[in-house]
Amino acid sequence: MSPTPVIAKPTTTPTRATSGVRSPEELAVVHLVAEYWPYARTGGLAEAARGIATFQAAQGTPVTVFMPLYRSVREACPDLEPITDIFRVRVGRRVEEVSILQHAGPRRNPRVLFVDHPGFFDRGGIYGEDGEDYGDNPLRFALFNLAALEILPELANVPVVVHAHDWHAALAPVYLRTRFAGREVHDRMAAVLSVHNAGYQGLQRPEVLAEIGLPREVFHWRRMEFYGHLNLLKGGLVFADYATTVSPTHAHELRTTAGGFGLHGSFIEMGDRFLGILNGVDLDVWDPAVDPQIEATFSRSDLGGKAACKRALQREYSLPEYPREPLYGMTARLVTQKGLDLLLDGGLLERAEGQFIFLGAGEARYEEALRDIAERHPERIAVDTEFSEPKEHRLLAGADLLLMPSLYEPCGLTQMRAQRYGAIPVARRVGGLADTIEDQMTGFLFDGYTAEDLEVALGRAVAAYAGSREAWAEHMIEAMSRDFGWASSAARYLDVYRRALAAHAPDA
Repeated sequence: MSPTPVIAKPTTTPTRATSGVRSPEELAVVHLVAEYWPYARTGGLAEAARGIATFQAAQGTPVTVFMPLYRSVREACPDLEPITDIFRVRVGRRVEEVSILQHAGPRRNPRVLFVDHPGFFDRGGIYGEDGEDYGDNPLRFALFNLAALEILPELANVPVVVHAHDWHAALAPVYLRTRFAGREVHDRMAAVLSVHNAGYQGLQRPEVLAEIGLPREVFHWRRMEFYGHLNLLKGGLVFADYATTVSPTHAHELRTTAGGFGLHGSFIEMGDRFLGILNGVDLDVWDPAVDPQIEATFSRSDLGGKAACKRALQREYSLPEYPREPLYGMTARLVTQKGLDLLLDGGLLERAEGQFIFLGAGEARYEEALRDIAERHPERIAVDTEFSEPKEHRLLAGADLLLMPSLYEPCGLTQMRAQRYGAIPVARRVGGLADTIEDQMTGFLFDGYTAEDLEVALGRAVAAYAGSREAWAEHMIEAMSRDFGWASSAARYLDVYRRALAAHAPDA
């Protein structure tokens, strides 16, 4: 049975030009993403996708978001409404039955649609359980991409941009130019791929090619073959009209052998069709002047509430309420990427001056190591592996400093939120950290990925904190004054969309 249309047509009729479109209202954006806040989140992807989609919708662009209907979504949103009949999607030799459900949200928000297939998505995790990925992940996300593309309707005269995020959705550009090639409505669509974390590429055994229904000719080193494996992210780069990553510095890093995760050649080959656009944060949600989740509100014109937030945070984690002791917060997945080895190897964390609170879960070895140190130093170190967003608000509001000694950090959102709350980052000068932190002004940066370099940066931070209160307040005020909203980034995405669509205009 054919699905019914699911994207509303705009109320105005645009004037098409061969160069693309001239205003946000003259195109429609369809985001395909594996996680999207608040429905499902494991890291920054969910928040970044939600941020740009929400801002685009608020600016008047028709925006639709597709994501899988996980068990967690169904449990959190029991009022989901089906908007299509069950329809069949062929994935390789399999034929699966899916339907599309909707969660009604506030007007002017993106329309969020869920691809429902209980066998693939009604599970305990998003990508896996107990530290292991699901073995059929390529099939799961292939179905997700195919179902979304299959039901995309005609949008009158409005061009459609399919904006895929990370390897889970990277098959969308591939299918668009192979499986759906020759269908007029799909041929007119533009495909943009955002690479949020190139460390995860969806590498698969070659046999997966047939399982997900791709032609053999794409298994070539110039397309999707990668040292004998099938690389889904590489395929997205090859078939997308444009690709972006989440900060200008990281776009440069991905073009290097040291920072490109083996795909530097693919990024280089795209030339000016690959660029870095900095992520943003929701300035209404992350605002200490009106935040209902923190002990006391404060602003850059009145920092008084910051001290109350620090005391409340120290009480929450059973730390002594020392007002002049520097308090560091670290809220992150406890994985190698986040630089935990620098803190743990050689005993740096145990000898560093100050109090430390770690919020987040991850690899068992890091959780256990941090807990062991916290048990030996309960007056200085606390570990909380039960992450929640309210806890993160309280942590940033109460902390004096933020730790981000990342091995790599494509963009990072925490350092932006922290600066909004007057928590000064100590971070490695990589990716978006380099683009959003000004050394000695709004944070303390270091270059080498060594414990020695981190220790020097911590020493500079402690020295500044121990200095005059007026000088430290100037650091806080400067950090809190930085604009990390989505406005400038959204304008750059719109320009990318226009360029991508120009190649698919009927008279192009």
